[in-house]
Amino acid sequence: MKQGKHDVQLLKLAMEIGVGYAKKRGFDDFGKGISPKDKVECIYRLLVTDKLIQPLAVDKEDGPNMKHKLILWISRQLPEEHELLN
Repeated sequence: MKQGKHDVQLLKLAMEIGVGYAKKRGFDDFGKGISPKDKVECIYRLLVTDKLIQPLAVDKEDGPNMKHKLILWISRQLPEEHELLN
């Protein structure tokens, strides 16, 4: 997996929007004690459950691949001319 030059910012945006989506679905806010790794997995699994993203193969479900899926998801939500997509 090749990392793009804006992947860090895209992941941050995906997490912000993912947390907002989770709250709208009735989930509590993530507490301060939850690790970023666990947040990524929770948002990933919520989006898979709601069929907003395709699930990874079971043997590919790890942190980097989940992050990549979230980056792809948010990239598709942004308008083509968005600064993070250039």
